[in-house]
Order: sequence, then C-alpha cells, then structure tokens
Amino acid sequence: MADITRYPFARHLRSTPTTHVIHHRRGKLAHTGTGQAFWFRPLSATLSELPVDDRELPLLLHARTADFVDVTVQATVTFRIADPDLAATRVDFSLDPATGRWRAAPLQQIAGLLTETAQQHVLDVLAGLPLLQALTDGVALTRERITAGLLADSRLAHTGLALVDARVVAVRPDPDVEKALGTPTRERLQTEADGATAQRRALAVERERAISENELQSKIELARREEQLVAQRGANQRRGVEDAAAADAVRTTAEAEREERLAQAHAAARRAQGEADAAAEAARLAAVAGTPPEVLLTLALREFAGQLPDVGTLVLTPDVVTGALARLVRP
Repeated sequence: MADITRYPFARHLRSTPTTHVIHHRRGKLAHTGTGQAFWFRPLSATLSELPVDDRELPLLLHARTADFVDVTVQATVTFRIADPDLAATRVDFSLDPATGRWRAAPLQQIAGLLTETAQQHVLDVLAGLPLLQALTDGVALTRERITAGLLADSRLAHTGLALVDARVVAVRPDPDVEKALGTPTRERLQTEADGATAQRRALAVERERAISENELQSKIELARREEQLVAQRGANQRRGVEDAAAADAVRTTAEAEREERLAQAHAAARRAQGEADAAAEAARLAAVAGTPPEVLLTLALREFAGQLPDVGTLVLTPDVVTGALARLVRP
C-alpha cells in the first residue's frame, strides 16, 4: 500500500514500484504511474492504487462427472493487472486519503471473477468425462481448458486483467469414493503381500526342512562312522589278540625247543660224564688189579677219609693203633 504522510492542509503520497497510482485533482488527471510521490489536498484529490505485480490465486473448484460423482479440482491461477487505467474504471481501487487504504475490496472482486470463470470451464470439461477418466486425464484437460478460457475471456480483457499462468494440482473425488476406488488396488496389493508372505514362509519352511534333513544326514553319517570306528577297533583288538597269541605260540615253541635242546645237551653231557666216569673207574680198577688187600684197604680208607667232613680232633686209642699195626705187619 502507498504511504500517506499527513501535514497541515496537505498530504504526501509515496508508492512502490509494484503499485500503479492514479491521482485526479478536481476531476482531472494529475498523476498516473508506478513509483509515484507527490503532494495532494485531501478535499480535492481522488486517489486509486492498483497492484501491477503477479498475483497468485488458489482455487478449490467443485464439479460433477458424467457418472454423477462429485470431484474437487485444486488449481492456482497467476494473473496481473495489465492495463491499470482501464482496470481503475471497471473496479473500485480508490484509496481513503486519510488512511491510504482501499475503500472497497477490489482484489476480492477480481478473485471472485476469476474463480467463477474458471469454475465454468472446469464444469464444462468434467461434465463430459466419466470418473476414472476425470481422475486420470482431468488434470491436463482442466489446465488446458482453464488457460484457454481465461485467455479468451473478453470480460477479463475489458477489465484490464491478463492471465500469466494456470496450474491444476489435483482432481480428487470425495474421500469415501476415493477410498472405494483404491480398494481393488489395496486388495490386490494386500493379496500380493499375502502371497509374498506365504511364499516367504514356505521358503522358510523349506529351508528349515533342508536344515533338518542335513542334520539328520549328518547324524546318520556320524552314526555310520561310529559303527565303522567300533568295528575297526574290534578288528584291531582281534588282530592284537591274534598277534599276541601268535607271539606267545612262537615264544612257547622257541622255549620248548630251547628246553629240548638243553635237555638233550644235559643228557649228552651226563652220558659223556658217565662214560668218562666209567672209563676212569675201569682204569682205576685195572690199576689196582693184583694189589694186596691191605693196600686196597688203605686206599679205600684214604678215599673214604676224603669224603668225610672235616675232623677237628681225632682220638686214637691204643687198641685201635695196635690192631691196625698188627694187620699191617701181618704176612
């Protein structure tokens, strides 16, 4: 808005570069243009201020499709005042000289004009489309129709307005209808999700079964190897017993043979000793053959004495010595 400074008997107005100010003094044009700054008398001046920058107007339009379903169109229209002098004659943009504010609501009047015009074009487009087509193609069709209709609207041109851009964000039905339309898709997605869950569970069960089978096979293989180990241990023990028995047999045979050889050697030695003793005895007997009995007795006593134990003291009585000497001198 323009800045109006109050002084005694006069006022000073200063506008911005985005506002167009029109000043009439006593019915005649005194100032017009953007970025104006001038003095004026409030009793003789008429002021109008028009914004010339681009203005955004959000629109929420309602329409009905060919199958009688209500939809909502969310759009935005960008416009500007292209001919401020013309617009000032069609819409009330006059300012209060004391406050610098609009006496009316010109922008709301322009917004109403644009909304009603866009609403008519939206109704024309969506009335000939079924709901599904309106939801899929309605954004592009309504945007094109709103743009073409506002550009061709003579009332807007006669008001000094120009369309900059028109955008349609969404075409949506009522929440209940939208939920009903999304139900098949949600059901399909839920079915796919359930199928994926079932497949994942089946895969998990299959993996568990494979793991159980692997564990069972491992246990069977372990039992088989334990059986082989027990059998091998038994065979090793039997082989050890057999080897020990064979070793014992060999050792027994060797000892028997050794004992037999020792017995044979002892027998041979005894035979040789007997033969030697017999030969010695025969030689001794041959040596004493023809020897007198007294000599033989003496030899016998000597030999007997050699076989007697040691005698510490020998007592000879006269009788024994006399008898022995008598037998020695006897012829």
